Amino acid sequence: GGGLGFARLCWAVSGVVCYNPWDFSRQPHVPSLARPYPWAQVAAAQPRAASPPQPVVLQCEAAQMVITVHRDLFGTGRLIRAADLSLGLAACRFTSLDAAANTVTFVAGLHECGSALRMTPDSLVYSTSLNYNPTPASNPVILRTGPAVIPIGCHYPRKDNVSSKAIKPTWVPFSSTLSAEERLGFSLRLMNDDWSVERAPNGFQLGEVMHIQAEVSSGSHVALRIFVDSCVATLSPDRHSSPRYAVIDFYGCLVDGRSDDASSAFVSPRPRQDTLQFMVDVFRFAGDARNLIYLTCHLKVTAAEQAPGPLSKACSYNKAGNFWSPVEGTRNICRCCETGNCGLLGRQTRRAKPSKRWPGSPSRREAEAEADVMVGPLVI
Repeated sequence: GGGLGFARLCWAVSGVVCYNPWDFSRQPHVPSLARPYPWAQVAAAQPRAASPPQPVVLQCEAAQMVITVHRDLFGTGRLIRAADLSLGLAACRFTSLDAAANTVTFVAGLHECGSALRMTPDSLVYSTSLNYNPTPASNPVILRTGPAVIPIGCHYPRKDNVSSKAIKPTWVPFSSTLSAEERLGFSLRLMNDDWSVERAPNGFQLGEVMHIQAEVSSGSHVALRIFVDSCVATLSPDRHSSPRYAVIDFYGCLVDGRSDDASSAFVSPRPRQDTLQFMVDVFRFAGDARNLIYLTCHLKVTAAEQAPGPLSKACSYNKAGNFWSPVEGTRNICRCCETGNCGLLGRQTRRAKPSKRWPGSPSRREAEAEADVMVGPLVI
């Protein structure tokens, strides 16, 4: 009787939240969504209806996203309560309710409702989530449906050609040259297991490994080498919120790999000087039911010719040999990973040896540039 009831429930929700909890081979189905703007792409993992209309339709507009939710969210004929729906970490309420069509509409600016912005070399990705938290109806003791979190995202291109056959000058102004030299583009991307393509931030399970790639686009700049100074995981986009967990710390020490139950490490050798890859075992915060995690990393670059040091390194912990090992450079630059005093050692090194400058730069800046980049929300 229990098996038959589970089978009927699976048929009713039609692949939305129904799955065998012991079968990890199935992947969620992602239906096509409306694309009202040809230059905007939509990324959303949403419930699949047994028949039209679609339960969730997302429209990515120039400055906002419009999300229309059919109240027959699971395709069972039972209408959910509009008040049980909210948008994003800010739990924004719906904008309008169409009683005739049984639809609920959310209209939110791209930066509203706690949405997160992630940059890739080609796109701006605004991510949020549609939350369904059912409340008791006639009987306050039981619930007929379970909660659901539906990740939603809008992708906008960062580059485009807005003219054709433009006249190319035969000379380049000095100010334009300087601007081109100073433009650096940092990105932090989730990759698939063989690092060939980018993957979506949803669908991670405990026991899996996240493949993360940090990159810098330098254009016509001098050759650069990228480092990850720190990475912190939080339950909200605010990197200073609590609880928080340091994955990388002390100017490039992958401290998560020091844990007994983790094998997190940097990938060595690098594929290129402007790229740094590392793997982190999937985790979630204990004692908290939320399954969305944000990872904020502080990225920086140095001139590729500059030797790594205590303040510019990528060190992983070798459990077999019980020592820290760098992606490049001598092993002694990682000694401070155990004590955490890398900043003090780095300042001593800088006093002993003058810092390098950007070759040919009129402003004579320090040979470093840096930025904070966030990836998430990651759905665990």
